[in-house]
Amino acid sequence: MSAEGLLPVSRRGVIAGGVATATLTAAPMVAAQGAPPAPAPPAAPVTLKLNGRDTPLELDVRTTLLDALREHVHLTGTKKGCDHGQCGACTVIVNGRRINSCLTLAVMHDGDEITTIEGLGQPNKLHPMQAAFIEHDGFQCGYCTPGQICSAVAVLDEIKAGVPSYVTVDLAAKPQATVEELRERMSGNICRCGAYSNIMEAMGEVAGGKT
Repeated sequence: MSAEGLLPVSRRGVIAGGVATATLTAAPMVAAQGAPPAPAPPAAPVTLKLNGRDTPLELDVRTTLLDALREHVHLTGTKKGCDHGQCGACTVIVNGRRINSCLTLAVMHDGDEITTIEGLGQPNKLHPMQAAFIEHDGFQCGYCTPGQICSAVAVLDEIKAGVPSYVTVDLAAKPQATVEELRERMSGNICRCGAYSNIMEAMGEVAGGKT
């Protein structure tokens, strides 16, 4: 039996069908080129109480708090590391609690008190934790240091408030600033240079030498 006998259409029909398919595939591209531009993403007003000052912004609702700080307010002390909440470089303090700013949207924090590394202290008036990090060489490249310091400040506040951690032995007793407690609570902040022991010394000094 010939090939033409096996096919339900002629060779001419197969060619015509291929041309039609190619035309249909290209049609959406041609239509898209002549289509009007896509609408701008939705934006929303948000006011961040940033380092003690009200900061009004108009942001794409998909903007993370990290990108709002860096790209819109130009507070670049807060660093973008993994951008997936795994390294802690973007840690800031929101309403007294430390968070990864890359994992939250800026519009979720309208009216919230936000403290970044710039709000903790300045070169002429350092926060005690900043001064301790310098004294104990709690950094090398320095990229993770803003997040480390913000987290360290919040950790000592957690312990002072009696918030237990995974390694707290007696949940009915107030936790102490032991090396084990500090290491556990700081485990979300990664230092690729390995300055962990110096960071512990700095935190211990600020905590009153209780490590």
